[in-house]
Amino acid sequence: MTYGYARVSTGDQNLGLQIDDLKKFGCDKIFEEKASGSKTDRPQLQKLLQLLKKGDTVIVWKLDRLGRSVKQLLEVTSNWKQQGIEFISIKDAIDTSTPVGRFFFTIIASLTELEKEIIKERTSAGLKAARARGRLGGRPSGLSDEAKVKALGVKRMYNGGATLAEIMKKYGVTKPTIYKYIRSDF
Repeated sequence: MTYGYARVSTGDQNLGLQIDDLKKFGCDKIFEEKASGSKTDRPQLQKLLQLLKKGDTVIVWKLDRLGRSVKQLLEVTSNWKQQGIEFISIKDAIDTSTPVGRFFFTIIASLTELEKEIIKERTSAGLKAARARGRLGGRPSGLSDEAKVKALGVKRMYNGGATLAEIMKKYGVTKPTIYKYIRSDF
């Protein structure tokens, strides 16, 4: 049996292109996933892995659709090889049913990992340079001006004996936010 596996990282991305290509490659069944590659919880991939048996073929649109690290990709495909399961990556032109395909897969997987590490290093260097210039990343600490006004009102009501339900209704905030406002010294 020939199985396809398609994955996009976010819900607003489209699986259509991947599915069209997988159908062209003759997949009998296609598993569709909308989850980040960094997440280990991928139920559709788990279903696919449980179904596989000797003689099956797994086709993906691109290597990074299956896994994020070289180690993960090599472990999965190594297990498949031992079980007699073939692997094809359409865009990477990899077919592990041939010796050249297996070699090429190892090279491409390593390059994919290298690219990820380079991006990580560049991002880290950019953040470090920005900090050196006095620019801090992330959300500013403390409360915004709007939140400060709201916090003052919440504190007044709370100190005046109002119930949490009354405060929540008037300001449209949750209990944890009320407690945060009460504790804040802004």
